[in-house]
Amino acid sequence: MNEIILLIIIGIVAGVLAGLFGVGGGIIVIPALIYIFGMNQHQAQGTSIAFLLLPVGILAFMNYYRAGYINIKFAAILAAAFVIGGYFGSKVALNIPDTNLKKVFAVFIILVGVKMLFSK
Repeated sequence: MNEIILLIIIGIVAGVLAGLFGVGGGIIVIPALIYIFGMNQHQAQGTSIAFLLLPVGILAFMNYYRAGYINIKFAAILAAAFVIGGYFGSKVALNIPDTNLKKVFAVFIILVGVKMLFSK
């Protein structure tokens, strides 16, 4: 049950950030799957592609699926939570001035990059 709750939280956070900044899958979900669920990079990327499947990721999904790198359960939960988070994130973003939104996005990207750069 804790696993499902964590996946829902990750999906909502990724959705909110997608609504706010137009990003979420790669920047939130992949590091979360690696650092929280212990997936390797390929598993995390495959699962991320799976929940963003149609229409942009269908061919990549097929490659990752054939290689055994997709967790269908995780992808389904993340997709459902991502939709909800995306709705609320976009509502917030529309009320933030463009220059402020750009600065918050830049700081967020830097923090995620530094975390990944200095992690094992």
